[in-house]
Amino acid sequence: MNEPKISPAITFSLGTLADPVRDRLEEWEHQQYARRLWDKDHTLWSTEELPELTNRLGWLGLPSSTTPSRLLEIKEFAAELRPDTDQVVLLGMGGSSLAPEVFSSTFGNAPGFPPLIVLDSTHPAAIQALTTRIDPARTLFLVASKSGGTIETLSLFRFFWKEVSEASARPGDRFVALTDPGSGLETLAEERGFRRVFSTPPEVGGRYSALTSFGLVPAALIGMNIDGLMAGATDMASQCGPDRPSSANPGLVLGAALGEAARAGRDKATFLCSSALAGFGSWVEQLIAESTGKNDTGIVPVAGEPLGDPDSYQDDRLFVFLGLQGDHPPKWDNYLPALRSNGHPLVEITLKDRYQLGAEIFRSEVAVASASSILGVNPFNQPDVQVAKDLARQAMSPAGLGGTIIEIAAPSPGLPQELKAWTDRIKPGDYLAIQAFLPMDGPATPALKALVKTLRHRFKAAVTLGFGPRFLHSTGQLHKGGANHGVFLQIVDHPSPDLDVPESGFGFGELIAGQAAGDFQALTGRDRRVLRVRLTDHPTQAIATLTELLALQSRSR
Repeated sequence: MNEPKISPAITFSLGTLADPVRDRLEEWEHQQYARRLWDKDHTLWSTEELPELTNRLGWLGLPSSTTPSRLLEIKEFAAELRPDTDQVVLLGMGGSSLAPEVFSSTFGNAPGFPPLIVLDSTHPAAIQALTTRIDPARTLFLVASKSGGTIETLSLFRFFWKEVSEASARPGDRFVALTDPGSGLETLAEERGFRRVFSTPPEVGGRYSALTSFGLVPAALIGMNIDGLMAGATDMASQCGPDRPSSANPGLVLGAALGEAARAGRDKATFLCSSALAGFGSWVEQLIAESTGKNDTGIVPVAGEPLGDPDSYQDDRLFVFLGLQGDHPPKWDNYLPALRSNGHPLVEITLKDRYQLGAEIFRSEVAVASASSILGVNPFNQPDVQVAKDLARQAMSPAGLGGTIIEIAAPSPGLPQELKAWTDRIKPGDYLAIQAFLPMDGPATPALKALVKTLRHRFKAAVTLGFGPRFLHSTGQLHKGGANHGVFLQIVDHPSPDLDVPESGFGFGELIAGQAAGDFQALTGRDRRVLRVRLTDHPTQAIATLTELLALQSRSR
């Protein structure tokens, strides 16, 4: 297979996958796949004209349709904000928050521009921690929701609206809405006098929206060169264009590798990122999981997992290395060749500079959309996300969910037995998912990462760590809609003290508890293997106890 000569540079070491990938690209060339993609031909994924398919391909035209005047409008707004803004806080979930988080972690804030803080947690401790870091009167809040009705986003808005109202006579001046035209959030912004509303295109789904106002406005506010970002995306769109041969189309080549790897049982797409690009993993995790994880199939994205010895992995992995030129520690020089030597297929991508991230975002979108057609799924819907939302609302209602939520306390005398029963259900080819309904940057996070390392070492299985409710808008679709290869550890606590959600009649503690209970019910309703653990008074110590028990079990086997 001829490797595409493009920038960012990409090389493929596919081993036994090389022939299936070559055959797929030849088939796509015969079928005129690229032209049909740009023509928005729904039959690439379904014979039916499904609503969340035919009206969700607008992302293809973003690099060309985002005009210089549109970019100038966003940049002028960012300049307007600088004198009276010390920090920007984005309130959002899933596709509304993940691209801004990548931009913030990759670029930081330019001199003279405010830093960006992304809040996508409803845990009271996470919200309270943020309030101690900001001056409400000098903070700009971006309220980001495509539908305009996301319960987490609106709850966070109500909380900080109250905070700003107590510090400013014109609270609306400190709020900006990013939402689709005609949404409830747009109406709310008009009623409360928001400083600005930036409309987002309805024909672009949330996880494909990084190059819309959802990503571009936060990027400009921290001083990024959004013209440079879009230039990279425009270049990649040209290289993925309708007239490019499939074998030289960078998006289709990567998509063929992802899809054929999954068909061959290598369905754990493991992302290894150099330090400067570490944030990319969370964004691509949602893109892959929510696009492919349905109809009892899917690709499991693994991001942020600690490295294991190259010979310690099962044969269910495809590795993708994303590096930045000049940010290439010596460890990779030995590690990547060792992966290849151990028979693991490897894709290596090198960006010349950070602004080629725009190109990589577009390439990934084409790749995941095309891989989805190999798996026979619609990449633009998320049916099982809604199931968990409905169950969460039910859990918060006076009637509750009904049935029993089975859990074990940590620590408790019965914990070792319950952990053993849980681990006994793990089979070769499974992945393990830790679902922590805890603050993402809280004191227990290092202990959670140690738990990930212990599980990966013991079972040589892919291990993911997701924080609730954030992951419900990302990998949660895969957990419930994908193949029954996931084994889940749900970790919850007793948030104390709770924080009220103004104008609602409930608290954040009640909200996150309902979301955890709803997801537990959704998982068990799909016959998923799940253990729910409730932490006692000392979460960090309790998680350390879990880790120690699992390590002891490993040594006794």
